[in-house]
Amino acid sequence: MSVNAAASSRRNLLRASGLAGLVMAGTAAATTPAQAAPTHTRDVLHLDTVTALRALNTTPLTDGTHILLAGYHTPGDGGGMALRWNKKSTAPHNGGTVIAPTHTPKTGRWHQLHTGTIDFRTFGHFNADTPADTALQTLVNDPTVHRIEAHTDLLFTQRHLFNRSTIEVDFGGHHIHTTGIEKNTHDNPFGALLSFRGTPTDTTVKHTLSATVIELTDTFPVPDARAFAVGQWWAVQVDPVEGGGGDERELQKLVEITEIIDAGHIRIGYLNGWELAAGRRLSWTRIEPVRDTHVRNMVFEGAGPDEYTGSHPVSFEYAVGCDVSGIHATGTFWPVVMRRWCTRFRTEDCSLKNPPTVEYGGAGYLTQQIYCLYGRVADCTTSNVRHLNDLTASAYCTVVNCHGDGDDAGGNPFTTHGQYEHDLLFDGNSGLMDLANSGAQWGISAKRITVRRHVCSWFTANTKITDLTLEDITVIARPTFDQAGTLTVNADGAQVRGCTAKTFAVAQRSARSTRPTTISDCSFEPPAGTVLVQTPVTAPVHFVRCTFKGADGLVLRGAGPVHLTDCTVTGAGDAAPLSVGSADLRIDGGTYDGTGIELSGVRDQRITVTGGARFTGTNKAKAFLGRAAGPGSAVWDLTGITAVAAGPDTAHIRIADGTNHYAATGSRFTGGTLHLAPAALASVLHTACVEDGTRREAMPPAGDTVRTDGNLVL
Repeated sequence: MSVNAAASSRRNLLRASGLAGLVMAGTAAATTPAQAAPTHTRDVLHLDTVTALRALNTTPLTDGTHILLAGYHTPGDGGGMALRWNKKSTAPHNGGTVIAPTHTPKTGRWHQLHTGTIDFRTFGHFNADTPADTALQTLVNDPTVHRIEAHTDLLFTQRHLFNRSTIEVDFGGHHIHTTGIEKNTHDNPFGALLSFRGTPTDTTVKHTLSATVIELTDTFPVPDARAFAVGQWWAVQVDPVEGGGGDERELQKLVEITEIIDAGHIRIGYLNGWELAAGRRLSWTRIEPVRDTHVRNMVFEGAGPDEYTGSHPVSFEYAVGCDVSGIHATGTFWPVVMRRWCTRFRTEDCSLKNPPTVEYGGAGYLTQQIYCLYGRVADCTTSNVRHLNDLTASAYCTVVNCHGDGDDAGGNPFTTHGQYEHDLLFDGNSGLMDLANSGAQWGISAKRITVRRHVCSWFTANTKITDLTLEDITVIARPTFDQAGTLTVNADGAQVRGCTAKTFAVAQRSARSTRPTTISDCSFEPPAGTVLVQTPVTAPVHFVRCTFKGADGLVLRGAGPVHLTDCTVTGAGDAAPLSVGSADLRIDGGTYDGTGIELSGVRDQRITVTGGARFTGTNKAKAFLGRAAGPGSAVWDLTGITAVAAGPDTAHIRIADGTNHYAATGSRFTGGTLHLAPAALASVLHTACVEDGTRREAMPPAGDTVRTDGNLVL
């Protein structure tokens, strides 16, 4: 085969593949000069700019002629592209994927050749001087485009709503401006620059549950399973809780149908987090979701200061597998990344600084997720915002290595709404945290939330939060926000391990858990008069190996049982003892220095001290163990304790009021006094104890209900 014949064969093959303009750039394009009326229409032509292309005489061109542009405005400016002449095309000119000759004939257009990736520069956008909205709209709505790239700063002045799947928009880390953007509508956080929304269909199924749907099931009863198909997506929600808040629902999720079990049952890709009682009503709506659409890498400049003029980058609704990364925003009004009815997503390496407001509800967030599943928020930061992350009515989501500063103005970076969130993990973050505390309208409920390795100056989780797990939480008081350095939990299965705070408090708003509330290996330094266990607490609370420094009048007010095992409580100078209202207090081991226990007497009480518990020093009441003059009776069981009084005026035990039943065995008292007022004791057993230099200031005489012999008195 001759050289010319081989070249002709190769050229025909490439032309047939549609890639001639790209592959032959080094051959025909290099040898064919730009011209007003080409004579060799079967060769790949070469021109410098779009202006020259539009001025080209297309009359002699055959259909399918290819041309290679060296640039958009000037050769080498980055806007170069390959195009193909479509003699019959009537597509509207858009300056990028479709270019019409200047005289715009009825038929005949240049169509850009691409592999699915297109650059804004091929639409003539090289800076933020002119809006790029038409290019954006064109590219996202073009099904042949799967990736859009920006290599310069850009300006957008419209809010775009798409239902496009399988596309990636990558702004390359450049500045995106929205000066002069069109007004938003009222209370619309979905009016983003880029809003992707799936399509709810008119196919709905509504029915009342005839039996309980148990917790953690993925099997749901339906009236007729033939209405569903495997692989479909449905938005399912339960009616509001009777007598509850207007938006109080345990179930609102976008779920996939994974199996048709039988004529009356389907399986979904979600383990339901809350039990639904018989008689509750479910509503199912079939959704055509947006899928696998991603937005990445921009520096975003917010526009105006209010809900109408403000701008924000991206929102997703009814979306599956849609990720956001690398968005760094300043001054956005609504959340930088807004999601609702989303499943399987990632928001990573994003940030927000200085939104216009942290006071307006819903505004000033980095990201909010409503009715969302299987999400991951990671490596994000905020400064001076309302929330870094808000998970509302969401489940099985993770927040990792995110950090919020500048939160003195009232915004807590980490929050959940309390709309029945469940199974959330926060790991390695910093900033104020407030869980399930947005108000009764949503239910103030959550379940199985785990927070570990978190640092902040305020942490509250005292609403209806069930089975909360906290590990290695550090709350450090900050004078510009909460000088008390508060950590508060709900006594409904809370497990608090290895945490540090200044003020710690146990509240109770619910009683759903089967596991105990336990606080272990923690350190606190409570201000004087701190209520450690609040009045509504009826659940048992167990402190294990905890340290309380500088205790002064610490209060255990709730009626529920309190158990302290091997704890260390150190009183401040001249500190008041712990005031205990618990109906059942058990102290097992531990050290109590410069402090003591005083039963409040507001109800019948029992106190058990055992396991080698040690009391030393003195306190303001001058008694290690005593009681106030309340109406309740008290039962005292003291076994194997050690008490060393700092001076002769300090009582190891002082019982002078109310009705009491007292027993102390196997204990050692050194110095100080014993004061057991006969009128206050219904029964006494004080035996097998060592009294070393201890003065019996008051003691009932021996009798049928009193035994005080058998002690070693030194």
